[in-house]
Amino acid sequence: MSYHVNILNITFLINTAQNKIKKCNNIKKLELIKTYWIGKSGFFSKKNIILNKLIPYSNIIKNNIIKYASLKIKNIYLEKKEKLENKKIRSKISKDKIDVSLPGKKSELGTLHPISKIILYAENFFQSLGFSIILGNEIESSFYNFDALNVPKNHPSRTKKDTFWIDKNCLLRTQTSSVQIRVMQSQNPPLKIISSGRVYRNDHDKTHTPMFHQMEGLIIDYDVNLSNLKSILYNFCYYLLGENIKIRFRPTYFPFTQPSAEIDIMNQYGKWIEILGCGLVHPNVLNNININSNKYSGLAFGIGIERLAMLYYRLSDVRLLFMNNLSFLKQFK
Repeated sequence: MSYHVNILNITFLINTAQNKIKKCNNIKKLELIKTYWIGKSGFFSKKNIILNKLIPYSNIIKNNIIKYASLKIKNIYLEKKEKLENKKIRSKISKDKIDVSLPGKKSELGTLHPISKIILYAENFFQSLGFSIILGNEIESSFYNFDALNVPKNHPSRTKKDTFWIDKNCLLRTQTSSVQIRVMQSQNPPLKIISSGRVYRNDHDKTHTPMFHQMEGLIIDYDVNLSNLKSILYNFCYYLLGENIKIRFRPTYFPFTQPSAEIDIMNQYGKWIEILGCGLVHPNVLNNININSNKYSGLAFGIGIERLAMLYYRLSDVRLLFMNNLSFLKQFK
C-alpha cells in the first residue's frame, strides 16, 4: 500500500512543477523554476530526507523514482522553453517587417592603398629582372643601420633630431639599407635582392613624413658598374611613369656608396622631385661583411615609394596618402 502512496506523492510533485511551468510566460522565470526543481541544488537534491521517508524501499527504487521525476520535469521544461522561444521569434518577425520594394544595400569591394600599389608595381618590374624579395626588421641596431654601412660616428643622421632612438643601441630604422648587410652576412655572392618596408625619420612637411616607405635594391656580382645601375633605374622610371618624363641623374654623397648619385623627376608643376639615391657599394661596406671588394663590386639603390606615388598619382602633398580619407582614397581604385 505504501508503494502506491509514494507514487501518488511523486506524481503530485511532478504535477505541481508542471503547473508552474505551464503558467510561466517568461524565459528567465522559466529558468528559475527549472533550477528550483531539477537544478544541482534544486528540490530533488535538497529534499532527499523527505523522499527517503516517502519511499522506504531499496536505494535502487528510490533512485529510479527520482530519475523518473527529474526527467519528466526536464521534458516539460524543454517543451515550454521551445514554445516561448518560438513565440519570441514570431513576435520579432512581425515587428521587423521587410519592405521588399526598398533597394538593396550596395556592398563595396575593398582595394589596395596607393602606396601598396606602387610597391607591387615596383616589385613586378624588379622581379622580372631576376631580383628576389627580402623582408627586414623595422627595429634595428646601430651596427646594421649605421656602422656596417660606413656611416661615421659623428654623422648628423645619428642624432635625435634625425633618428628615433629606442635606447643607446636600438632605433627605428632610417633606411632599408640595413637589409643589405643582413643579406650579405647570410648569403654568398652573387646577390640580387630588393626589400621594401617602413622606415622612420624625424621629418615632416609636404614631401616628408616621419614614417615612409622605401625599396632597397642590391646587386653583388663580378664587374657590375655605374652604367648598369643607371640603365636599370632609368628603365624602371620609364616603366612606372611613362617614357615622356624628364629625368635628372646627378652626383651626390652617401657614406655607403662611392660614387653616389640621385635621380630626380620633374613633376606636373615643373619642379624636380628626388625619388631615389644610388651608387656603387662602398668597398668598406663589402669589407665589413668579409666580401672581397677586389673580386666583387656592388650596386645599391633606395627608392622613396611616397615620392613615386606623388608623381604617379600627380599629388602635391605626400601627407594626403596618410589621412585615411575614404573620399580621397576611392579615387585610386
